[in-house]
Amino acid sequence: MTNIHLDELQNKLNYTFKKPALLITALTHSSYANEHKKDGLISNERLEFLGDSVLGFVVAELIYKHKSSIPEGQMTKLRAELVCEKNLAALAGSLDLGTYLKLGRGEEKGGGRYRPSILADALEAILAAIYLDSGIKPVVSFVKERLFFGVDTINLGTTDYKTTLQEFVQTKPGQILSYHITNETGPDHLKQFTVEVRLNGKFYGEGIGKSKKEAEQSAAMSALTNKSNL
Repeated sequence: MTNIHLDELQNKLNYTFKKPALLITALTHSSYANEHKKDGLISNERLEFLGDSVLGFVVAELIYKHKSSIPEGQMTKLRAELVCEKNLAALAGSLDLGTYLKLGRGEEKGGGRYRPSILADALEAILAAIYLDSGIKPVVSFVKERLFFGVDTINLGTTDYKTTLQEFVQTKPGQILSYHITNETGPDHLKQFTVEVRLNGKFYGEGIGKSKKEAEQSAAMSALTNKSNL
């Protein structure tokens, strides 16, 4: 992976690594590491293990601080909703994370760049890498901005970013929100759609998904992470 690609991803993450090797490891899938054992590469599996716990802790603390009126049972459900594979994969898709992954030949051919489990694991590995690089504060900032922002609108079991975005833009009169398919790739059984969301014709977010609906949700999520610009 070139420094240009690393810089590009770090810009999307809004975080610059002191130790870029941590980010490279976070992007290295076990299939790639196994194919390059002689190079001594390490996969992101251990980072993913740590990232799962770091993310769980950060989300739990945010729920504790910002949702003081809900009981423990609902806190547990809310945390599970926020950190579920589908949600993490959608966030990874909004970052186009699959583009930056190091995958083995088999995973590459099998559509691993678009597989939700691989994307979610890689995102958790990146959060662990950030934690090891700079501690918990930048992880909290990332999670609050990219994952926790819609917590007040979550119906437990469902996260509808399109509805959340629509409700947000409707606070101002005369707003026209639209979604546009900009790319469609992959075989029929493993399609990937890229969708842009526009407000009054201006680009505000992009999302990727296995269906048009999923890509639209991802695009809406991307726009909401930058809602200060809306």
